[in-house]
Amino acid sequence: MSKGDVVLLDCWVSPFCMRVKIALNEKGVEYKHREEDLFGGKSELLLNSNPIHKKVPVLLHDGKPLSESTIIVGYIDETWASPPLLPSCAYGRAKARFWADFIDKKIWRTNGEEREVGTRDFIETLKQLEEALGERNYFGGEGDAFGFVDIIAVGMASWFHAYEKFGGFKVEDHCPKLSAWLKRCKQRESVRKVLPDPEKVYEFLLMFRKMQGLD
Repeated sequence: MSKGDVVLLDCWVSPFCMRVKIALNEKGVEYKHREEDLFGGKSELLLNSNPIHKKVPVLLHDGKPLSESTIIVGYIDETWASPPLLPSCAYGRAKARFWADFIDKKIWRTNGEEREVGTRDFIETLKQLEEALGERNYFGGEGDAFGFVDIIAVGMASWFHAYEKFGGFKVEDHCPKLSAWLKRCKQRESVRKVLPDPEKVYEFLLMFRKMQGLD
């Protein structure tokens, strides 16, 4: 399915980039992939395409750049209509956007790297997310289908293994339904071929922490 030239400026370990790739995969959109070296020097294309933040992901659709992963996923859903990622009703779409915002503000900023206090807050935040999931298989696009909130959340979940090792806990012990949701998501081809090896994510974060003087 194609509606023009699609290029993604990417970084393999970024959960925000994973969101965009999963959304494109769910829609069956063919795209070109450009890996950015965020430490060795960002490309001119990235700097010109996202001059405000100078960060990935950036989606170039027929040369027109879009940044910020949640905005990009929403754009993908509107541009390639099937299958829908957001519910058909306005209330359902508003709720999905609320939880996407919650994930960005709470899970990303309250992470397992901050040891005792941070780990406790992180687990409590995951419990809130698990409560929103309830007994459903997915957070839902239309009905109980894999959708917008799942895509926003599953990229973050790719870092859970690293958070567990830094914080000395297991997500499954505290949030078994959320853990089962993640396993279910990983069975989808659109997700499976995007999420990196959890151990490689952990090794990357170890290196990053040393670069920042945290270890």
